[in-house]
Amino acid sequence: MSLGDHLRELRYRLIVSVIAITVTSLLAAIFYDQLYQVMLRPYLLARQMLADSNPNLDPTTVITGVTTPLILAMKVCVVAGLVLASPFWLYQVWAFIVPALLAKEKRYALGFLSAAIPLFLLGVLIGYYIMPQGISVMLAFTPSSVPVLNLIDVEGFLELTMKLMIIFGLGFLIPVVVVGLNLVGVLKATQLAKVRTYVIFGIFVFGAAATPSTDPFSMLALSIPMTLLYLGAELVCKVHDKRKAKAALVPAGA
Repeated sequence: MSLGDHLRELRYRLIVSVIAITVTSLLAAIFYDQLYQVMLRPYLLARQMLADSNPNLDPTTVITGVTTPLILAMKVCVVAGLVLASPFWLYQVWAFIVPALLAKEKRYALGFLSAAIPLFLLGVLIGYYIMPQGISVMLAFTPSSVPVLNLIDVEGFLELTMKLMIIFGLGFLIPVVVVGLNLVGVLKATQLAKVRTYVIFGIFVFGAAATPSTDPFSMLALSIPMTLLYLGAELVCKVHDKRKAKAALVPAGA
């Protein structure tokens, strides 16, 4: 394919993905009240934790601005649509790569999707479930010597939650990308082993920089699973390279 063909293919995949996300976002809008309650659940759990550990704190949620409720509803629905449409746009990502691959390599598409979709959703769920602990840790720094009323802006809180969920989801896709590059012959297990230390260090730096909250709990909750997933991906690549090397030693027609 020429550069122009690649650009047209990319444009087509982006348009199709945007349409899919738009449709799922509109479907999510029907259940906005339920989504709003689900997204605020981490705050309610964090408030309960604080009531047990620091009863003097009494955080209260507020919404400021006339247009904020509408903008907030749109953001929640779009993120919900992005998660719901993840099988579709992940397939579009793979479909964009497929034309550059050999026919025998296209069979890996099913394996890519069967691993990428659960890992992305798992990352989203972990990002969601660690929020209460992260919130309670951050609010615990409120000085107790001076009376302070914690007013938590709902828009800012939900943006933090949604960013954390998407970052965790995308972070959990890295091992799938590594294995995919190994399957198509771009990366070898020996190369991954050589840069293992640097990659793990980079994962922790990424975890510290990417998580919107500043608490170490969120950073470790992202970095440790990503490290384990990377090590697992390296092991899968090592097994694949060994099988590929053995297959190359077998004479043709044997």
